[in-house]
Amino acid sequence: MTGIKRLLIAASWLPALVAAEPTEEALLETLRQQHPATSFSAVRPTPIPGLFEVWMRDNVAYVAATAPRYFLFGRLFDTQELRELTGPSPAAAEAPLVDLSQLPTSDALTEQRGQGQRQLVVFSDPACPYCQALERELATLDNLHVRTYLLPFLDEALARAIWCAAAPLQAWQRWMRNADERDLNRDAQCDTPLQRNLALAERLGVNSTPTLIWADGRRSVGALDAEQIEARLREVTP
Repeated sequence: MTGIKRLLIAASWLPALVAAEPTEEALLETLRQQHPATSFSAVRPTPIPGLFEVWMRDNVAYVAATAPRYFLFGRLFDTQELRELTGPSPAAAEAPLVDLSQLPTSDALTEQRGQGQRQLVVFSDPACPYCQALERELATLDNLHVRTYLLPFLDEALARAIWCAAAPLQAWQRWMRNADERDLNRDAQCDTPLQRNLALAERLGVNSTPTLIWADGRRSVGALDAEQIEARLREVTP
């Protein structure tokens, strides 16, 4: 076979190779066929070629288009831009609206910056690194009234130490923004709302942290950057 003929045959394969790269729709169909008992909500592309974000209600995994039998569970983070790339959960858009005025204020850490005209409720776990990333983003925003409900999903002693500190809000801020433990006594004992917060989260269907609930009652799951939070606040603030 001459070199020209080999080149022509190789060139004829290029369109087929490009077409073989699955689309989101094709990958979603493949996953549903391979795992009929799993409810797949959405498939989204990521900045990594061939890697897709796959949602199963509130659970997210990353799947290579060429090897859909393998699931990598976790969240995607850009270490150069220092922001999370995992998108919002599709299930969050379907969740019932929450009336912020009906949530118990005494069971939350409350922070107001500026006039506090913009309201936000956050369900957060102090042992969750994505919650820490979110808290650092929130710290850059102004004119904000934030209520944070501590959920001890990962480390109840840590959540209790924050609530039992002499100044709980300041202890929370130091820990979440700088991993500063100077105010924390992990052996501390006091009356806490932690079990009530867990019961509240269960009633609202909050099973992942961080979960943000906006003034219009809708929610977002996962860490957002300051730009995303600011845009959403502008949408819901009169």
